[in-house]
Amino acid sequence: MHVLMLDGHPDKGRFSTSLLDHYQRSIPSNAKVTRIALRDLAFGPNLKHGYKKRTDWEPDLEQLAAQIDQCDHLVVAFPMWWGSEPAELKGLLDRLFLPGFMFSYRKNSSLWDGHMQGRSADMIVTMDTPPFFLWLLYGNALVKRWKKQVLGFVGFKPVRVLACGPIKNGGAEKNEMKWHRQIEKMARSIKTKNAKKKELRLERFLNRTET
Repeated sequence: MHVLMLDGHPDKGRFSTSLLDHYQRSIPSNAKVTRIALRDLAFGPNLKHGYKKRTDWEPDLEQLAAQIDQCDHLVVAFPMWWGSEPAELKGLLDRLFLPGFMFSYRKNSSLWDGHMQGRSADMIVTMDTPPFFLWLLYGNALVKRWKKQVLGFVGFKPVRVLACGPIKNGGAEKNEMKWHRQIEKMARSIKTKNAKKKELRLERFLNRTET
């Protein structure tokens, strides 16, 4: 089992990073673990030409793509800002989750195939919004988007989400132990659905001839 952990906070030493630390400590010892902090990568977050024109990856993006290609389980931790992920993490999605690598549209169809099948994912999201309010007032928009329109769209299954909030006004200190227990349960129960469907896609993507 190869577990790839992605720290999506743009700053060091933040609460989402400490929760990711606890996840890492809770992973079974027989798993291979690779951890990457997005803030340490050098890349442009803007997919300037969309899918119209090829935008080559910087070396750090290509290395991260290789890790995702190889992994069996992905863990992403980040804070929710204005109902979404930080800008650099959104830019990573735009640059990395490309047709031909992560997914492909079927010919003359609106349907698609996700190429990350055989891999699972967990998300840890910190927020000032109480998770109940996130569901009641905002329809769990962030959770639904990541589960269905991002990770689920490209084939990760199952995708589990731990929403940790509120963080402010002592919420982090009050709930930290509870979240630690939930994280331990997640880390110790990693189970990929349809593992036999895992297919390595990176080499053919990098060797493609189209723009």
